[in-house]
Amino acid sequence: MKVFCFYLSFLCFVVNGQYFSEGWKPGQAVTNEPSTPLSTGVSGGPQGQQDSFSVQGILDSPSVSSLFAKVGVNISSLASAAGLSSKPVYPWDTRIPMITDTNFDDIVVNEELTPEEEENRTWLIVVSASATSQGGGISQFVDKIFDETYNETLIAGDMPDLRWGRIDYLNVTYLTTKWGVWQAPTFVILQNRGQTLRFIKPQWLRLGEGALREFLTSGTYNEVPPWDSSFAPGGSNEYFLHYFSLVLTKIYNVTIKVPRWILYILSGSVASFVIQLLHRPSKKDQLKDQAASQKVATASTSETSAPASTALASGSMSNQSKAKQRKSKK
Repeated sequence: MKVFCFYLSFLCFVVNGQYFSEGWKPGQAVTNEPSTPLSTGVSGGPQGQQDSFSVQGILDSPSVSSLFAKVGVNISSLASAAGLSSKPVYPWDTRIPMITDTNFDDIVVNEELTPEEEENRTWLIVVSASATSQGGGISQFVDKIFDETYNETLIAGDMPDLRWGRIDYLNVTYLTTKWGVWQAPTFVILQNRGQTLRFIKPQWLRLGEGALREFLTSGTYNEVPPWDSSFAPGGSNEYFLHYFSLVLTKIYNVTIKVPRWILYILSGSVASFVIQLLHRPSKKDQLKDQAASQKVATASTSETSAPASTALASGSMSNQSKAKQRKSKK
């Protein structure tokens, strides 16, 4: 934490230093323009963009986030807890609402609709994996197609009953576990207030120019069979995935607060223990190995003793021959 405070104060000092004025110089024209004030928050421009020189802008910048991520510190979580950053910055179209574990019921399930609207309401939700610019190539491509199709549909205005949403796979646990989504990117067609779900892999559509929009406008998604197993919404075993998702969510909320390097050490230790446990030989194999080692030991001892006995025998034979030679000389 001391290192974090020191680095943050250093950045603020560097940023403030960029606004120092050199003052008036001889020969320079005198102007009445006021100096540029130091921004302390969100700019008041027409688009309401975030000022990159504010404390929140510094903490949300990719360079600072990646720097602290290397030492296992989630700077976004610390900044949010300290009230310095309001929300994470995503590289996606901000007009598409982010669906999370906390707002899913408010946005989708409990949406205020007339009976006719409720019958026709359809949600197209993409489960994205590229929460940062360093995401995988296939996920970035799918996100790009998704955002472009959303923009084209918004301009055309030909599907008023269709709603768009995005789920960040890395930060949403309950929904993805309850739906059985273990890979991203994935398209989810949601109807009947979340009771009817269809899952579509992007590779099935052969995404190209206008392929996703044609898939929606033609109503081809209705031909995809919905998820109707016992674990699906309304099924007899839905409760199992519900409680399993709650357990994983609690585990995630705890582990997200632990530095990454500690998780690496713990996971490596557990993996090493499991590998040793799985590859440990049985008792029969241990007895066989002990018997084989004993045979090898006895064989080696016999081999070492044999040359010694032959050497002694040869030595005695040579002594006897020498004695006979002496007697013959006499």
